[in-house]
Amino acid sequence: MNNLKVFAEKHPQIVSWVVLAVGMVIILVFSAWDVGFEPSQWAALIVTTILLAGACVWIIGWEDDDEDEMLAEASPEAKDAR
Repeated sequence: MNNLKVFAEKHPQIVSWVVLAVGMVIILVFSAWDVGFEPSQWAALIVTTILLAGACVWIIGWEDDDEDEMLAEASPEAKDAR
């Protein structure tokens, strides 16, 4: 459990990507179960959904980079306090 916590602290975007992707795939399967997709269509939808989750986490991460830059420009003490 401690290893998982350390990994999550070191790589928060990867953990966010996995959590968001799992949730989105569950919603996809629940919503489209009765549509009648072929296995290859399901595979394409699931892969696309996982990539979309990654893009969402990446875009949200831009805000974190902006905040870090603003803190660095403001003062070195502000960055250390964070």
